Amino acid sequence: MEYYRTVQPITRRELMRLALPGMLFAVMTHAYRTVDQFWIQGVSTEAQAAIGSSVFVLITFFAAFELVSGGAGPLIARATGANDPDARRRVLGTALWAAVGIGLLVSAVGGAGAPWLSAALGLSGQTAAECTTYLRVISLTILPLALTPLVDQSFIAQGDTRSPMILQGLSLGLNFALTPLLIFEAGGYGLGLGIAGAALASNGSRAVATAIGLAWLTERTGLRWADVRPSAELRRVLKVGSPIAMGVLTYALVYWALLYFVVSPLGPHVNAALGIGFSALEAVTWPAFHGVSLAVASVVGRSLGAGRPEEARRVVKLALPLITGMGIVASLAFWLGGAFLTGLFTDDPSVHAAATTYAVILAASQLAVAWEALFEGALAGAGDTETVFWLSTPANVLRVPLAWALALSFGWGAAGIWWAINVTTWAKAAGKGYMTWRGRWAELEI
Repeated sequence: MEYYRTVQPITRRELMRLALPGMLFAVMTHAYRTVDQFWIQGVSTEAQAAIGSSVFVLITFFAAFELVSGGAGPLIARATGANDPDARRRVLGTALWAAVGIGLLVSAVGGAGAPWLSAALGLSGQTAAECTTYLRVISLTILPLALTPLVDQSFIAQGDTRSPMILQGLSLGLNFALTPLLIFEAGGYGLGLGIAGAALASNGSRAVATAIGLAWLTERTGLRWADVRPSAELRRVLKVGSPIAMGVLTYALVYWALLYFVVSPLGPHVNAALGIGFSALEAVTWPAFHGVSLAVASVVGRSLGAGRPEEARRVVKLALPLITGMGIVASLAFWLGGAFLTGLFTDDPSVHAAATTYAVILAASQLAVAWEALFEGALAGAGDTETVFWLSTPANVLRVPLAWALALSFGWGAAGIWWAINVTTWAKAAGKGYMTWRGRWAELEI
C-alpha cells in the first residue's frame, strides 16, 4: 500500500490486503517459540521448562529493542503520509545506529549474566543449567534479533506488510530446518548441541532474513551510510519508544515474578505448561490479532501524517468486526481443542494436564486479547504510547499478587494463575477501548 492510498478512504478490501500479510508475518515472527517447544520435548522435560521460562527473559531483551523500533515506526509512518522521504531516511538511519548499539549492550549483559538470569526465574538443578546455556548462546548471537523489529516496523510503517511476511517466512523455514539438525545428532547428520542448538538456529535464521531486509530497505528508502548516525531525530524516537519499551519490560518482569513466586514453586510441569500455553498456543493467536493491530497502526500513522484524522478513526471501526470474529474463533479453539493442541507438545501427563487447563481457562479471555490488540494499534499508531503504558502496566502488575492468592493461598494451583491472567486481560481491554472511543489520540502531535 503506497502513499497515495493514505489520502483516500481505505476500503475493507484494502484493509484485508494489508492485514492478512500482517497476520501471517506476526504469527511467523513468534513461531520460533513454537518450533523450539516442539523439538525440545525430545531432549527432556527440564529443557522444555527452561525454554518456556526463558521466553520472559527474551521479552525483557525485546523491550530494549522496542525502545528504538517502537519509536521509529509511528515517525516513519507519519513521514510517509506527509510524503517526506528525507525525514523518513533520517529517522531510519538514526534508529538503525541506536539499534546496533543496544544490541551489542544486551549481548554483553546477557552473555555474562546468564546464570543470574536463570536464578532470577526461580529455576534450579538441571532446568537452571539448561536455561543458562540457552540464554548465554542466544545473547552472544543476538544482534540479528536486535535489528529484526526495526526492519519489520520500517516496512509496515510504510504500508508494506508483504515484505516482512516474506522475510519472516524465510526465517521460520530456516529455523524449522536448522533446529533439529543442531539439537540432535540425527543419525550422525546433526551436531547434537542440545538446547544451545535451538538458540543458534533461532538467531542464525534471523541473520539471513534481516540482512536481506536491510538491503531491501536501503534500496526503497535511499538510505546511505551517512544517515546511520545519531541525530536530532533520536530524541523523538526515544520519546515515542520509551513508554512502549517500559510497558514490554514491565510485562516481562511481571512474568519473572510470577515464575519466581508462583509458577516455579508448583513444579517443573507448571513451568513447562506455561511455556506450551504461552509459546505454542498464544504464540499463534496473539500474533494473529497483532497483525491486524499492525495494519491499523500503519494506516493510522500515515493518515495522521497526511492530515486525515477522520480516516484514522474510520479504520478502527472498519477493523472491529474482523478482530471480533478472530477472537471468537480463538476462544472456541482453546475451549474445544485445548487437550488435542497441547498434546502435540508433550507426552508428560502432568504437563499435559496443566497445559490443557491453561488452554480451556484462557479461552475466556481471547476475545479481550483481540480487542486489546486493536485498540492498542490505534493508540500506538498515533504515537500515544504513554496511554498504552498506563493502561497496561497496573493490570499486568496486579497479576502477581492475584495469581499468588488464587494459586497458593486459595489452593487453586495452576488454574489460579490462569484465572489471574484472564481477569487482568479484560481490565486492559476495557481501558484501551474507552480511550480509543474518546478519540483524543487522533489529534496528537509527536
